[in-house]
Amino acid sequence: MKRIIFLIVISLVLFTSPGRAAILSVCNLCGHTSITAAIEKAAPGDTVLVKKGIYKEGNIILNKPLVLIGEGFPVVDGENDSEIFTISADNVVIAGFRIQNVGTSYTVDRAGINVIRSKGVVIRNNRLINTFFGVYLQKSSDCIVEGNIMEGQAVEEMSSGNAIHLWYCKNIEVKNNTVKKHRDGIYLEFVDNSLVENNISEGNIRYGLHFMFSNHDDYIGNTFRNNGAGVAVMFSRFITMDDNLFDHNWGTTAYGLLLKEIYDGEISNNRFEKNTTAIYGESATRMKIHNNTFNQNGWALRLLGSCMDNTITANNFLNNTFDVTTNSIRNYNDYTGNYWNEYTGYDLDKDGIGDVPHHPVKLFSYVVTRTESSIILLRSLFIDILNFAEKVTPVFTPATLVDEKPLMKPVL
Repeated sequence: MKRIIFLIVISLVLFTSPGRAAILSVCNLCGHTSITAAIEKAAPGDTVLVKKGIYKEGNIILNKPLVLIGEGFPVVDGENDSEIFTISADNVVIAGFRIQNVGTSYTVDRAGINVIRSKGVVIRNNRLINTFFGVYLQKSSDCIVEGNIMEGQAVEEMSSGNAIHLWYCKNIEVKNNTVKKHRDGIYLEFVDNSLVENNISEGNIRYGLHFMFSNHDDYIGNTFRNNGAGVAVMFSRFITMDDNLFDHNWGTTAYGLLLKEIYDGEISNNRFEKNTTAIYGESATRMKIHNNTFNQNGWALRLLGSCMDNTITANNFLNNTFDVTTNSIRNYNDYTGNYWNEYTGYDLDKDGIGDVPHHPVKLFSYVVTRTESSIILLRSLFIDILNFAEKVTPVFTPATLVDEKPLMKPVL
């Protein structure tokens, strides 16, 4: 109740002059029995307070600045036949609703809440269940999507939408949401100067978070768990990826983090746990990868020969099947000052840096890259002998892919 009162007070301050704002209540015994009727009656800047109940009104249009507050999470049901809220005005707030049953469409991107060419929209503390697309923002700016729970019923990509979908937007904040069982948990296409922070994205068919053609964005403090792949960042520049957890994104083509045609980004302070491939890079250039922990992954780093001028430093590589692999005999990246738990060198001068350089690419990882079925030989003595021989005198693996200053202790 305190949260509702706070939002109402904010709406009065932001949108109206003193003494002119109105609060319109909606319930079976109120002056308005439908949300649509209250919206039509309301003046710009008014608050529509919707009491607990079930409302089946088809597509509800908001084309003026209003605050919609749900009391006790009233249910707004699309009956699997329509979009539910469509916003085409600036400074709209929607908070405290259970929004459900949009229904699948193969021709229209229906959503629980669809925001079109609007600014200053706030979508907070809602529950969106079976909404095809959950929150869909297009050609909008300066909006906040915060504290929502979104759970879809996605079975296959063709018949499912994304939980939070941003298209041609800027200055958007997506924070503290929980998104599950959609195609992508969070999707950004042509989105600039935006923040994705402290969200939980799990159990989605394709990606937990998906970037396309987006620049100068940050995603910080998120959890990506049990998705088809954790995060994909493609055709983008200046993306900051900090303090995230990539956990158990496992499958034949699964990645914790997929990088494709990305430039000038930073990957720091993240934890990659039990992913098939923690980071897969293809044409990733001028990336700073530092202070991350890679633990119990199949492959920690798979950076193809098209990845250049990347700096990999101060990372922990712990108990991975393969720490680093590539498909090129040449190396164009800098590996310096990482901790490798498979390092067998020594530190005679006790400065915390190994006196013997470390070659992290195993010959067998090089073989598996070319012939995947050879993975069945992974634990054989013969492979251990091959890997040791290659480490002593590199012939097939990149001789220049070496950490000249391996750390003796993990980075804290």
